[in-house]
Amino acid sequence: MPSTTLRRAFVRSLRRPPWSPEVWRDVRFTAAGIPVALPVWLAVTESKLLFPVLAAVLLCTHPLTAVQRGRLRALYGVEVPPLRPPTGRRVWLLGVTWRQVLHHLVAGPLLAAGALVVLYAWAAAVVLATVYGWIWLLPAGTALRTGLAGEDVLLTLGGVLLLAVLPLSGTQLARLEVWVARRLLGPDRAEALERRVEEIAESRAGLVDAVDAERRRIERDLHDGAQQRLTSLAMNLGLARRTLKDVPPEVMQVIIDAHEEAQAAIDELRDLVRGLHPAVLEDRGLDAALSGIAARAPLPVHLDVDLSEQIAPTVEAVAYFTVSEALTNVAKHARARRVDLSVRTTGGRLRLVISDDGVGGADASRGTGLTGLRKRAASVDGTMSVLSPLGGPTTITVELPCAL
Repeated sequence: MPSTTLRRAFVRSLRRPPWSPEVWRDVRFTAAGIPVALPVWLAVTESKLLFPVLAAVLLCTHPLTAVQRGRLRALYGVEVPPLRPPTGRRVWLLGVTWRQVLHHLVAGPLLAAGALVVLYAWAAAVVLATVYGWIWLLPAGTALRTGLAGEDVLLTLGGVLLLAVLPLSGTQLARLEVWVARRLLGPDRAEALERRVEEIAESRAGLVDAVDAERRRIERDLHDGAQQRLTSLAMNLGLARRTLKDVPPEVMQVIIDAHEEAQAAIDELRDLVRGLHPAVLEDRGLDAALSGIAARAPLPVHLDVDLSEQIAPTVEAVAYFTVSEALTNVAKHARARRVDLSVRTTGGRLRLVISDDGVGGADASRGTGLTGLRKRAASVDGTMSVLSPLGGPTTITVELPCAL
């Protein structure tokens, strides 16, 4: 399998002529790493410079890393994410920066040496492949000028073969350098996963806000558009029902039916609008919105609200619909006589406690409405717990962050 991959890569390299932009991009990229490794080479060749250069590399780890990242970005189009800043000396020595030091002291110089070999090979290949072009510039008595023509042909063929192989070597060296840079100069797997989790959390928060904004827009459009038109229609039908006295009975019956249907449509649309986003929640806040839910509930609800901290609008909407769905579930399944609802903020968290004196036995794993409540709370990094023994009572506790 490796031989097959190498053979395919070699065939691809033959399809890329030495003058192609990709080949020169790889050459420029690998050659640009040579000056960065010069201080380490000087330290290796000169024993007097060993410790000063090594100390300078240790102290200049972050600037050297920034230079390497800039080279990767500008010459190869590869973005290596920066590391998180260390939080202590122990972390600086053992946790993160040792990988950067390893790159600048070992991997970088070795890769630069490979780039130097590739550059030398390019120069040799060009000289050998063009031997018939410049050999006539030599003095007449030189050995190469008076050599056998067969040797010149072999030199030319060797240069052409080297030009065919060098694109593959340059590409592989560039890819190796990118791979090493990502492993040593970029974040490790744990940090990459941590960043990914943060990105997902930010994306989810943005999605929740976007959905809430879209729900508000639909609610405004329905309230200001369709609901107003239906109300106007119902008023006209009611006016016709009261003023038209000389119409046939069957026509009057049609007007009465249309008026009642319009009233029913208005009531359904009003419930739909309230389910999308209640206007009272935006106008008067969560306390007034929950009071409205408690007043419309089919059983007595004792409401205790203490909101001493600022709550994000998205979290308010989640809390509103959580309470609304919980009271609906109680009315349908619990056979309760009353509900106690406590809503408080403490320590940056909004805590909802819904208790009823029903028959109990609620189980979120059986696919009831409790599953929807848990998912709604989880959409804003909230939690929900249910305590519902057989015979009751049932207590649902929901905790939501006040800010996203």
